[in-house]
Amino acid sequence: MNRISTIFNQPQRPLLSVYFTAGYPERDSTLSILKALEANGVDLCEIGIPFSDPMADGPVIQHSTGVALKNGMSLRLLFEQLKEVRKHVRMPLLLMGYLNPILSYGFEPFCQSCQACGIDGLIIPDLPFAEYRSEFQEVAIRHGLKMIMLITPETSEERIRLIDRHTEGFIYLVSSASTTGAKQQFDEGRQSYFKRVASMQLKNPLMVGFGISNKATFEAATAMTQGAIVGSKFIELQGQSNSPEEAIQLLLRLIER
Repeated sequence: MNRISTIFNQPQRPLLSVYFTAGYPERDSTLSILKALEANGVDLCEIGIPFSDPMADGPVIQHSTGVALKNGMSLRLLFEQLKEVRKHVRMPLLLMGYLNPILSYGFEPFCQSCQACGIDGLIIPDLPFAEYRSEFQEVAIRHGLKMIMLITPETSEERIRLIDRHTEGFIYLVSSASTTGAKQQFDEGRQSYFKRVASMQLKNPLMVGFGISNKATFEAATAMTQGAIVGSKFIELQGQSNSPEEAIQLLLRLIER
């Protein structure tokens, strides 16, 4: 069974997924970050592929991407870094990135490299769902990769159910239609959105991302879903810390997990 499916089948407290940008703060920090996250109880991890035009990302992730690219990070180098990751890390791993560098690499070779490294799933924010189904779904499935699709408060119920029928792993609830970035709390409208989607009784688990930064946002995000995804806040803490261990421990104290 795919590791993503396994983690959601285990009864436990709300899941925590952490996103970081490969190549930040140092070019070769990928493995040390993954080890620190797992050692401190993170349930799954999204590894960001640096790209020069990260349109869905706020200033914190944009900055980390710029640093990673200056450090010489590339998709080919990332796969080299992940070549033996499964000797050290057991948690589910996803690659998150934009379509352009993936297509430059070649989608099937990309999926082959993911499979060879033990990657479990993909998040490609700018991949249209219809295009995924018509051009990429068969290849991803053949290489054992779950394609995680994003929905927003503006996504229709019809489309949410369509995504639910044709994907596996989990559905990524973007907390707002804006870019990534930490927030202090979610208003009633956002919490109503989480509740509305949860009440649809979809087959896929739900994870909330964008804006998780403290106890209030973590608890609001997980009250009606299976877990939350933290990105910008962890990257911000990386910039203030001396090690990945220090950064993740600071984050865990902030969300009181």
